[in-house]
Amino acid sequence: MHGDTRDQSTPVADTLDAAVAESSGRMDSDTRTDPAMPAPRTSGAVRDEPSEAAGQPGAEEDRTAAPRRRTTTTRRAATAGSTAQAVTPKAGAGTSAVGTSAVGKSAAAPRKTAASKTAASRTATSKTAAKTPARKPSARKTTESDTVIGRIPVLDVSPLVDAGRRPAKAVAGETFLVTATVFREGHDAVNANVVLRDPRGRSGPWTPMRELAEGTDRWGAHVTPTAPGRWSYLVEAWSDPVATWRRTASVKLPAGIDTALVLEEGARLLEQAANGVPKKEGRAHVLAAADALRDPGLPPLSRLAAALAPEVLDLLARYPLRELVSASRPLPLQVDRERALFGSWYEFFPRSEGAVVDPSGVEPPRSGTLRTAAERLPAVAAMGFDVVYLPPVHPIGRAYRKGPDNTLTAGPHDVGSPWAIGSPEGGHDAIHPDLGTIEDFDHFVAEAQALHLEVALDFALQCSPDHPWVNKHPEWFSHRADGTIAYAENPPKKYQDIYPINFDQDMEGIVKETIRILRFWMSHGVRIFRVDNPHTKPVLFWEKVLADIARTDPDVVFLAEAFTRPAMMHTLGKIGFHQSYTYFTWRTTKPELTEYLTELTGDAAACMRPNFFANTPDILHAYLQHGGRAAFAVRAVLAATLAPSYGVYAGYELFENEPARPGSEEYLHSEKYELRPRDWNRTDTLAPLLTVLNRLRRRHPALQQLRDLRFHPTDNDQVIAYSKTATTPEGLTDQVITVVNLDPHHVQEATVTLDGDGPYAVHDELTGAVYTWGRHNYVRLDPSAEPAHLLTVRRNPA
Repeated sequence: MHGDTRDQSTPVADTLDAAVAESSGRMDSDTRTDPAMPAPRTSGAVRDEPSEAAGQPGAEEDRTAAPRRRTTTTRRAATAGSTAQAVTPKAGAGTSAVGTSAVGKSAAAPRKTAASKTAASRTATSKTAAKTPARKPSARKTTESDTVIGRIPVLDVSPLVDAGRRPAKAVAGETFLVTATVFREGHDAVNANVVLRDPRGRSGPWTPMRELAEGTDRWGAHVTPTAPGRWSYLVEAWSDPVATWRRTASVKLPAGIDTALVLEEGARLLEQAANGVPKKEGRAHVLAAADALRDPGLPPLSRLAAALAPEVLDLLARYPLRELVSASRPLPLQVDRERALFGSWYEFFPRSEGAVVDPSGVEPPRSGTLRTAAERLPAVAAMGFDVVYLPPVHPIGRAYRKGPDNTLTAGPHDVGSPWAIGSPEGGHDAIHPDLGTIEDFDHFVAEAQALHLEVALDFALQCSPDHPWVNKHPEWFSHRADGTIAYAENPPKKYQDIYPINFDQDMEGIVKETIRILRFWMSHGVRIFRVDNPHTKPVLFWEKVLADIARTDPDVVFLAEAFTRPAMMHTLGKIGFHQSYTYFTWRTTKPELTEYLTELTGDAAACMRPNFFANTPDILHAYLQHGGRAAFAVRAVLAATLAPSYGVYAGYELFENEPARPGSEEYLHSEKYELRPRDWNRTDTLAPLLTVLNRLRRRHPALQQLRDLRFHPTDNDQVIAYSKTATTPEGLTDQVITVVNLDPHHVQEATVTLDGDGPYAVHDELTGAVYTWGRHNYVRLDPSAEPAHLLTVRRNPA
């Protein structure tokens, strides 16, 4: 009946006598599954799949993967609300049917019983009745693809970026949560699973979902893509007749209600479910349970217990009997290489490494070179960093060059700002003559690679007044009423030494030149770019540039230095930037850190990955200026353990904290405007702590993740506690608990409350101490000696 709202299963009362009369002998086990059918198998269940699936990754492969029998009778019966056969997934594989709406796809051959004959008879009657419509049909027939809601509604799938128009983000090996709202009419049980498809359209392992909180209808499951590329994911919801029967039987059998009928219904369901369980995986256990349900020699509750045996429950959890399968539309997932999410960055100016500066000023300073800078690389690698980031290495303009500490007048020997790019010696594709040649740059990259360091190069799309573009492409700049080119301003600040680009006169030309420059440096071994102020350029421009690079070189990573409003930061991530600077530097209190990290690790993680720099050449926060050495240790621990990517600018390990003036975040004697050689032979540095932190980050998968962060209560707002948890390749649970004293001046005590009662051993990786922890744990942290606990926990195999 078209108006029937019940589950579309065979009415047992109508066919029970015929079924009991039938011989109890089963079909040969080898005929229970059709070897030609892919898994999960469909046999008459209605699949509600929106037509948007067409053209999605993998859709073509799925439509042609294997032939499926189509049964017109079954299709019409299902549509009319008659017998709806079931879908049984194969363990180790997700669903392989994604495309436009499909009805009546069959797989495993169902048992031919008197019940099925009766159903076929009813179907034939329905077909006859259908030949004489009760009223004139409307001009346009409503089709299944017109409906928005599936037979089993699947709503609000997450992660979701721009309503599915742009891909969510992950990296190879990163586990993330897929959620959806799933429910149905009435009281019958529903269930759901995630289907993750690789770039070739192949389904991943069977991934069942669970209701995240009872009664909320919100379901979730964790999935893990394994390789870079454009993936997709969808959620399938389905009626779970076995779970419905278990719930009914658990109520009726103890009360003695419909005992024989309920047991027979269960036996038939288990027989049907057994069709989808491979013989070698334990099909016999399910069939034995069906036999037990029919065994008159056993009490009813003992027969029920056989169907609820652990081995049967486990098999049917892995090979469930699924009816009325309804799928969400596939959503895109961009999977990048690991460095897009995880890495420890170290920034330094090549010109300061090996530089010679006469304190008296009698002798002109002598710049370091790329060759002398390469001599610093072994020390950077020894501290465990993964990426060495270089500010611009290009020629610097002379016009309006800034002097020390950003003074407006430069002396004859002042080196200027590397971000004032361009001179007669060249522009963005040239090396500053003081640093050497392109061959010296190649040597630097080769030395870094030999030490397992990647080189990140600053890309600042702006020019000095001496840049070759000023004469060659005057249309790329804004002109004022007096005919002069407008320099950069952030009132009241003026940057006369920098001309910003005007993208609205010749955007395509600027796009082409930008791509040429990026590919030039890519050809010299650069696979990471730190992009200066991308939020001051059109989003459309970056979308064009990044798409062109990703088309041929998807391994190239772009970090956005975008200290701006969340909408712009998130959009830059959506259109292709792999990472972003954040406001971590200005989040120093427990409420600020908790709120901000909750935001970054929540929905925002699907489009924007943070990189927590503890300091930069532009930013010396007041916390570091006034907190002493303990402040540097505290911020390093926070950055390294809260985010999978973090960085420090050279001098951090030497506790450099003198501002240009009170209230300023600029460094005194800023390296942006002068050479700054350092004494790397000092022993009182933060290098040992940075080394330990980076070693732990490499050793513990939990610290390489973004979305696994959880904060824990403490009874002192000066103490923050949080943990990260991941599963190692060996199947162990890797958990890291971090407790930090945020007060760099005073000893702080607190009680940290964790989930679970324990006890279990925790090892402090910073001191070597071992503690026994449980639910409530006392800590005392002295910032001058021990500002933090970094505790590692290893549990039994998952």
